[in-house]
Amino acid sequence: MAKTVVRRPMFEPHILEGICKTIGHTNDGLTGPEIGQTLRNCDMIDVDPSNTKWKRLYNAFAQWQNKNQCSNHVLKFIQVAMQPVRYIGQEAVFQDRRVELNKRLSFVGIELAETGKYKNISKSTTISQAEERANRFKHKLETRNVHRFIFDYCKAELLVENYFHSVFEATKSIADRVRDISGLQNDGNALVETAFSTTTPLIKINELQNDSDRSEHIGLCNLIKGIFGLIRNPTAHEPKIKFIITEDEALDVMGTISYIHKRLDKIII
Repeated sequence: MAKTVVRRPMFEPHILEGICKTIGHTNDGLTGPEIGQTLRNCDMIDVDPSNTKWKRLYNAFAQWQNKNQCSNHVLKFIQVAMQPVRYIGQEAVFQDRRVELNKRLSFVGIELAETGKYKNISKSTTISQAEERANRFKHKLETRNVHRFIFDYCKAELLVENYFHSVFEATKSIADRVRDISGLQNDGNALVETAFSTTTPLIKINELQNDSDRSEHIGLCNLIKGIFGLIRNPTAHEPKIKFIITEDEALDVMGTISYIHKRLDKIII
């Protein structure tokens, strides 16, 4: 018995355009030869091969959709182009493309999983829903296994990939955690120095029995003060436009904050 093929509804022009701009991005998309080969593999006519990459894709996809009144081969093209095996050694490229595609696909109730297979989801109706489902920054943090407190403090900021406010909120999580553990109400360096005193410590990460223990204890104290000085104080006083932080920098800072929280998980009561 032949398998029934489900005909997927045609993509609306604005969704199709977004998909094509993602796949055919000038710097980060497929190359011209890759587009041509994938179109052939999917039995689609390359109707406008001399045009810019995204317009070339759009014209090929639109022609196929109009002729067949469905989007099946458009979805096939995406799946072929996003086969995980093609991205061995290029995981970041794969994830970035998948995230951007899923933002568009979410409006038609489809998501491309890391396996390269589609799954049905509830349709997005707002931009924030699409961003939440396919947030690149959040995915990278999850891949690095950062501490759960970072997600507790940065949820809203992560949804819009706001690096400036994400790192600011994450540094606040350290101060709150130290206050919760120590019972102090101080803030900033005064809080950390009192909590991590070597004579009457309120927080101990080891037994403080020798120079090595004390060095480790003071090291964590200085690391926390360093994060406050580097991120918390400047971001609290500088306008966002003057305090520029890139995604890579934000990931590095989040990794350091995560390390601090993981060390605080191991304190001696």
